[in-house]
Amino acid sequence: MNFKQKTHHYYQQLVQDKIDVFRDMITALTEDSKNDAKGSAGDKHETALSMMHLEQEKLSTKLAQLLAQKAVLDKIDSAKTAQTIMLGSLVKANGIYLYLSLALPKITVENTTVIALSLESPLGNKLIGAAVGYTFEIHTTKYTIEQIL
Repeated sequence: MNFKQKTHHYYQQLVQDKIDVFRDMITALTEDSKNDAKGSAGDKHETALSMMHLEQEKLSTKLAQLLAQKAVLDKIDSAKTAQTIMLGSLVKANGIYLYLSLALPKITVENTTVIALSLESPLGNKLIGAAVGYTFEIHTTKYTIEQIL
C-alpha cells in the first residue's frame, strides 16, 4: 500500500471503529431496557425507559451520521490519482498533507501528519479543481500546492 492508500485505510478504520462503538452502545441500551421492563413498575420505570429511549435516539442519529461518512469514504478509490484535486486527493501544500474527504481528526501515517478536510471547508473549497503550482490565500496564509497524490 502506498502512502495515500494507507491514509485512506486509516480513516476508513477510524470511522468503522466509531460505528462499532455506537452499535454496541445501542445494543446495550436495548438490552438494558428489556431487562428493566421485566423487573420494574411505576413512574420511575417509565422515566427510566423514556431516558433510555432518548439516549437510543441520540446514538442512532450519530450512527446514521457515521454511516453517511463511511459511504463517502467507500466511494473514494485510493489507488486513483489525478492532475487536479478532487474528492479523495491527498495534497501536499506548504509541507502539510491534506486529505480531501471529510472533516475528520488529524492522523499520523508513516510519521507524517495528515489533516482530513471536507470539500465544504474554506480550504477544501479552494483546493477543488486546482493543480500543482496553484497558489491561493486563506485568512492571510498563502498556500502553494506542491504535490497531488
